[in-house]
Amino acid sequence: MKRRDFIKTSILGVGAISLASSELLAGQKSRKFKVIMDFDIKYDEPNFEAKLWNPLPFNAEYQKIRFFKFDGNYDEYNINRNNPYDAKTLYTYWKKSDKKKLLHMEMEIETKERVINLKIIEEASKRNFPIPEDVKLFLKPTKHIPTDGKIKEVADKITKGKNDAFEKVKAIYDWVTETTFRDPKVLGCGIGDAGKMVESGYFGGKCTDISSLFVAILRAAGIPAREVFGIRLGKSYFSKALGKSDAKGFANISTWQHCRAEYYIAGAGWIPSDPADITKLELVEKLDYNHPKVKKLREKYLHSWEMNWVGFNWGRDFVLYPKPTQFPLNMLGYPYGEVEDEVLNYYNPKAFSFNFTSQEEL
Repeated sequence: MKRRDFIKTSILGVGAISLASSELLAGQKSRKFKVIMDFDIKYDEPNFEAKLWNPLPFNAEYQKIRFFKFDGNYDEYNINRNNPYDAKTLYTYWKKSDKKKLLHMEMEIETKERVINLKIIEEASKRNFPIPEDVKLFLKPTKHIPTDGKIKEVADKITKGKNDAFEKVKAIYDWVTETTFRDPKVLGCGIGDAGKMVESGYFGGKCTDISSLFVAILRAAGIPAREVFGIRLGKSYFSKALGKSDAKGFANISTWQHCRAEYYIAGAGWIPSDPADITKLELVEKLDYNHPKVKKLREKYLHSWEMNWVGFNWGRDFVLYPKPTQFPLNMLGYPYGEVEDEVLNYYNPKAFSFNFTSQEEL
């Protein structure tokens, strides 16, 4: 049995955030969650080789990984960020054998509500600061995030006559939240193929689909943007549709992966947003777009995240390390595993198999 314990203290770079917005987090009450992730990898044959890449949370002002440990009967492991998006993963490898393939992970995560003051965003946007070089990566197209063709046509139409970056953001956000809808038939979080959505004219999907459309249109309009893949941890104070737990703060979160978005305004930094949860609220609570509760969440999620959630990474269409059989990988919001070079179904925790739980400190 191998065992490693880590306490994370450094902050992983998440883009410039103004001092004023940092101060907004300082006085807020934090939430603390103990997260347990257990893996018992399954296969049709008893004698097999297995590889697992599991996304790990990043540290930021609004989410801190206070404690992290893992153990299992793997033959090799490494923790790395060897990819263009600095997506942190725990890689574990089991040689071919008939033994169980087991991994146990524990994390203690502290979060704070993330809200960026609108006045700060508006003032920075008007001053039209240059975009930093490291942020320009998030203007580039990827396989699932095109920025030309019909995506560019949509961006130009939505932002016509608008020169201020934040005014463009608001117009795109309004268009995306009004045009898209949550399709419960879509598996997991969806594929997030923004180009296909626009080409087909079908704007139904799940969180990755809607966030990816938002990001693609923003990039096509010249505004850096990215999806942020993560997982819900517990109760939402806004609606049970956006996260829940039992009376003691416990939740099984195995299928609670959730994709959010960020856009970049130079001088203000990365701004949180979540257009996909507008559509989830509408579907689950059976509300229309103009309902006061939906309007309130639309205003809130233009520039904030409720932190009953933790972010993993913002990688799209990239290659994991060590290189897996399937590459590039569309996204890394779920565990990614291969058995005998066959990709495991990460949408089905029981078949994979994995079990994730969260206990909030009340």
